[in-house]
Amino acid sequence: MGPSSLDKIIALQRNPANIRNLCILAHVDHGKTTLADCLVATNGIISSRLAGKLRYLDSREDEQIRGITMKSSAISLHFSNGDQEYLLNVIDSPGHVDFSSEVSTAVRLCDGAIVVVDAVEGVCPQTQAVLRQAWLENIRPVLVINKIDRLIVELKLTSQEAYTHLQKILEQVNAVTGTLFTSKVLEERAEKEEEEEEKKKDSNTLSGDQVYDWRLEEADDSLLYFSPDQGNVVFASATDGWGFSIQQFAQIYSQKMGINAEVLRRTLWGDFYLNAKAKRIMKGAQAKGKKQLFVQLVLDNIWSLYDAVVTRRDQQKVEKVLTALGVKVLARDLRHSDPKVLLAAICSQWLPVSQAVLLMACEKLPSPLDITAERVEKLMSVGARRFETLPEETQELKRAFLQCSSEEEDPLIVFVSKMFAVDAKALPQNRQRPLTHEEMAQRRDLARRRHADSRAAGLTGPAHSERTPQEGPPPPPDAAQMESLTLKDSKPEEEEEQQTFIAFARVFSGVAKKGQRVFVLGPKYDPAQALSTLLQGVRASDGVSEVPHLSCCSMENLYLLMGRELEELEEVPVGNVLGIGGLEDSVLKSATLSTSPACPPFIPLNFEATPIVRVAIEPKHPSEMPKLVRGMRLLNQADPCAEVLIQETGEHVLVTAGEVHLQRCLDDLRDRFAKIEISASKPIIPFRETVVRPPKVDMVNEDLGKQQKVAIVHQGRWSDTLYVDPGGLVTLTTPNRLATVSIRAMPLPQEVTSLLERSAELIRTLEQINMSLREGKSLDISHRTLEAIAGLKAQLESLLQGRKWRNAVERLWAFGPRRVGPNILLNSVEGYQRPSLWQCLSRGVQAGEAQAAVTRDLDNSIVSGFQLAALAGPMCEEPLMGVCFSVERWDLQPSAPQHQDSLEEDSLSHGTVDGSRAEGSSEAPTAGPVPARRRLEAASADCYGPVSGQLIAAMKEACRHAFQAQPQRLMAAMYTCEIMATADVLGRVYGVLGKREGRVLHEEMKEGTDMFIIKAMLPVAESFGFADEFRKRTSGLASPQLVFSHWEVISSDPYWVPTTEEEYLHFGEKADSANQTLKYMNAVRRRKGLYVEEKIVEHAEKQRTLSKNK
Repeated sequence: MGPSSLDKIIALQRNPANIRNLCILAHVDHGKTTLADCLVATNGIISSRLAGKLRYLDSREDEQIRGITMKSSAISLHFSNGDQEYLLNVIDSPGHVDFSSEVSTAVRLCDGAIVVVDAVEGVCPQTQAVLRQAWLENIRPVLVINKIDRLIVELKLTSQEAYTHLQKILEQVNAVTGTLFTSKVLEERAEKEEEEEEKKKDSNTLSGDQVYDWRLEEADDSLLYFSPDQGNVVFASATDGWGFSIQQFAQIYSQKMGINAEVLRRTLWGDFYLNAKAKRIMKGAQAKGKKQLFVQLVLDNIWSLYDAVVTRRDQQKVEKVLTALGVKVLARDLRHSDPKVLLAAICSQWLPVSQAVLLMACEKLPSPLDITAERVEKLMSVGARRFETLPEETQELKRAFLQCSSEEEDPLIVFVSKMFAVDAKALPQNRQRPLTHEEMAQRRDLARRRHADSRAAGLTGPAHSERTPQEGPPPPPDAAQMESLTLKDSKPEEEEEQQTFIAFARVFSGVAKKGQRVFVLGPKYDPAQALSTLLQGVRASDGVSEVPHLSCCSMENLYLLMGRELEELEEVPVGNVLGIGGLEDSVLKSATLSTSPACPPFIPLNFEATPIVRVAIEPKHPSEMPKLVRGMRLLNQADPCAEVLIQETGEHVLVTAGEVHLQRCLDDLRDRFAKIEISASKPIIPFRETVVRPPKVDMVNEDLGKQQKVAIVHQGRWSDTLYVDPGGLVTLTTPNRLATVSIRAMPLPQEVTSLLERSAELIRTLEQINMSLREGKSLDISHRTLEAIAGLKAQLESLLQGRKWRNAVERLWAFGPRRVGPNILLNSVEGYQRPSLWQCLSRGVQAGEAQAAVTRDLDNSIVSGFQLAALAGPMCEEPLMGVCFSVERWDLQPSAPQHQDSLEEDSLSHGTVDGSRAEGSSEAPTAGPVPARRRLEAASADCYGPVSGQLIAAMKEACRHAFQAQPQRLMAAMYTCEIMATADVLGRVYGVLGKREGRVLHEEMKEGTDMFIIKAMLPVAESFGFADEFRKRTSGLASPQLVFSHWEVISSDPYWVPTTEEEYLHFGEKADSANQTLKYMNAVRRRKGLYVEEKIVEHAEKQRTLSKNK
């Protein structure tokens, strides 16, 4: 990029009114990167002839090989429209579902989005996903319907059929947007109704009359929908280089036909036709069998151009078209054997796609100045906190956001959406720059002087005798020069090995300056706490160590992102996208940076894909383990979606969103970050363990009657401390006989499990509130949070109905999904009234303190045992899901003399305290509340004593045995699989799905095409190699999109053996038919090194060979 154009961009950065931050969103292979190439070509960065072939923003080698985008790339473009000059920060994002996290990072930094839709395929699953992401971030989209040339060349539609097809695509896109809008309006209406009800309760007014609510009809959706006459739709073929909006043709025909351009703009799209006799535009084209204006004036011209150039290759007609359009084409393009070259040459002058798209972006997408108050409040409201509850200093920052000013006194607010790695040699300061004219002149003079000196030295004396003294002095400088050259040569080699991280960020307020010190705000940072701790007017340069989740760092380098290149900047004003160097030690994946400690952290990014595919990684040579650890740490930082963790077994595990994402991560680890040979295990397939109700029919659908009443403990060890009754109640005593627990396991309704998973954030907030109440801290809980907690309680009460769930919600002891998964622990112990988890709804802080005295000393040990049991189930040590454990008995005995010796051996220092604590705790339910101080001292002194540890172990074992006393099942992770296929490969699609345990939910034919859309469920365990097999079997005519959906119970029992007469008749005595669940379970047990019960050889006989039989 030339210095003058860089200066131009720096000047444009100072005018936020003419800045547009936009991202290009679409389904995979809908033409985002080709469109981005056309936009980049307008600035002369690449040749317009290479646009669409070069894929400039796909800078990775694997992106070029696979032909898909894998990461978000930004580039700044300059665009002139009349006397207005604009700066467009364009971010190209991936369309593959595995990389949807990259879309989230791009959308957060933008104010607008260009949504690209394939004219043949229409709205696809990922199109809906990106529209939803844009909606959630409150950014305005515009639409580009791409690949219209496929309607002409491939589908061979007439212009009239193409018009109908384009109308349907617009309807599909608007239907998705309309659904999102309706849901938002209905949510707002529900909130307002709640507020009105409360007001009515307060004022005691009658509410008998029902009035129809017009809110949905009154809601303003004028800017919401895509319509060509509004100017927010462009019809294009990026690969052929043409694109247009209605306005362009309105301008052309207003001059030719003498009709007002505004009238044409309103009537070119829609059911209007041109009455040639009356020379008027009239409505009702379809009813009267007339051609619509859009078909007659726009599509017919494009169809005739393709017919002349591509289909018929009629040279005379081409020349007529060129004359009519006033376009000049080079002779070599006219003679070219590929008609597409000539077509691109004509279209790029007649209807350049870049002009249409950039003009639409400048006119229809908002500038940073137009950021809405709603979006600002949403960004600043983390978790359960509402904007109104934030401190006053924090609320004042909203003004800085809305004004978008870059004055000295304005606070700097920057959001980093991701960190990306670049080679150190690619940084501007390490790149070799071309010499300036002055430097070249200096070098020329130096070379002439040296040449003159050497000639003078050669002429003034004998060659051998005088050369040595005269050339004696110069060697030191030569040696120094050589040393400096070797240093310069060796430096890049060192830098080649290291990866530098650059933050992908945007300035929301103030001016970012090189070397500036800023606060780094962690996701849990609380500005209210910091403002009460820090001094007034504290700066990031002062350093703050006492405030949690707050650190300081300096922005060492600022970069302008130019696709594959970076340009160094001294400062970046508000409203611009930038790269920041020097944050790798302070920011892991994303963060909020600010010079004001009053700034809250922005809400976390909304990721559509869930990391589900796990592999264990180890180096080929064990000595290279430190390099692998360092490489995985760098990979974790460089990828917004990948997760890196170390299991208890010591394995280094990489968690990714899908197969393509996994392959990219492994390649990065091998070639960029670790630079060693690595070996990856087979994918670690996640399962969950659960219990179900006892079945009423056997495996051959015969009624079981009374045969299933005896519970079988498959893996339990029987001892004098364990008793399992026929009803499934497990009673276990600790080895020291001081504590006894009785547990029963029950399956949770599916709706309750789903509710717990959905409410993870709210349950976490509830835990924090309860912890504060237990510690006696005063806590200011917002009214909205209390409403949400009350709503959760009401939902649980409505779902947990029936005799066995009576009063269950009030008896909750612990529940997940944090720490214990979506499981529940119930308190059914007679006479033990512990504080309710819902105490924040009914009691104040003082009441909470009074109630805390009722909690037994070892209450936490029961919860810890439950946590351990939920973490690893008995079937194959996988987490539990959808299980309720009811504690029906919990006895604590005073320590007996015979156990005192063993206690003293276990813990000499705590022996006497154990005895006193055990006595005190056994009397706690009956003797009344113990003074809080004494109770806390006892608990703190003995929280790690032997009784506590044995109780945790006993609770864990009791839960496992109770689990085994019920019918056990595995739960498999399931993908939603969306497939688009033509009719001729439909049979093969079903074949591949059937082979891999897939289940087709529904199929439908896409209107106007021969494509079928099939929606199916597929177990994650069967998905590896699925996409490759799919493409092979269908010759590439169908491609699946896999998105993690839910967990599903596998119906077959892994421990099933024939028990009834019908089962013996049907399956035989051995019942050795394939049990898929048992295969899954044994595979996991084998991977974890657990005991696997299987027969290696049965009825082995001595092998006889032919030679021995002779």
